[in-house]
Amino acid sequence: MIRYYDHTDLTRRNSFGIRATAHRLAEFTAEEELREIFAELRRSGSSWRALGGGNNIIFRDDFPGTLIRCAARGIELLSQDETCARVRADAGVEWDDLVDWCCRRGLWGVENLSLIPGTVGAAPVQNIGAYGAEAGEVIESVRFLSADTGEAAVLRGEECRFGYRDSIFKHELAGAGFITSVVFRLALAPRPRLRYGAMQQEVERLGEATLHNIRRAVVSIRRAKLPDPAVTGNAGSFFKNPVVPLSAAERIAERYPDMPRYAAPEPGTVKLAAGWLIDRAGLRGASFGRVGVHSRQALVLVNLGGATGRDVLECAEQVRTRVRETFGVDIEPEVNIF
Repeated sequence: MIRYYDHTDLTRRNSFGIRATAHRLAEFTAEEELREIFAELRRSGSSWRALGGGNNIIFRDDFPGTLIRCAARGIELLSQDETCARVRADAGVEWDDLVDWCCRRGLWGVENLSLIPGTVGAAPVQNIGAYGAEAGEVIESVRFLSADTGEAAVLRGEECRFGYRDSIFKHELAGAGFITSVVFRLALAPRPRLRYGAMQQEVERLGEATLHNIRRAVVSIRRAKLPDPAVTGNAGSFFKNPVVPLSAAERIAERYPDMPRYAAPEPGTVKLAAGWLIDRAGLRGASFGRVGVHSRQALVLVNLGGATGRDVLECAEQVRTRVRETFGVDIEPEVNIF
């Protein structure tokens, strides 16, 4: 059954704790219900946006249209052979619940993405990633229902055009429909990836590189450096790591030999750490009115109390300007602006 909520307070529906109201919130559990919602929206001409866990969004103002949320939370094993397993998850499943489900069954591929907030349906849009892994690497297909026709299509992983925090759902298919479920292809054989950050050290402290220990390590590292949204409002990593020409990275490295940099897919480019750039620009722990830069992880902006969406965006622009002036590098927000 479709559930409608009018004039909904969104304060607890976004992890930044921004005070905002939606004209209407619609929740569904079955695709037929989603078709009914889209049909009603076509008749009324109302605007709409998909709402997942509210972990990667900023409400600039009150939302004048309808927010659509998937309430289906099923996970099922579709098939398994000697080397891999295919797992289907509804869009409304909490991402970390899926990771936990997979790790408990010995399925490799999403363990490095432990404790990333949000839902399964949002994962392909952002191509979420952490510690050298991305969701797009293990997504076999995405089921997508068109807002215009009500028809469902299945996009193969390669059709989703996954890139760094990017996908087709941010471009041609942005606002064109709703992801209702995702199928993942996961490995049965161990495939530990421990080259990023403190992963290797933390896993060694816990013992051998088992799925259980890798998940524990990621959870421990994330909790140590990232604020809990239940305590301090935030949207996780606010900025994407910039990809710059190799010549630009070398120019910065002449002044800062300790600058971290990573390989990028495009030849002649390098990925820089946005958190390091913000930190070295002197902004870690800085505050701008009711919004601040987190004292332990400069990549995270935090709600210091009573912040509006416009306060957050103003702080973000101040940070971008300082980084641009210091390094000549432009950092882009990772969060979605509603």
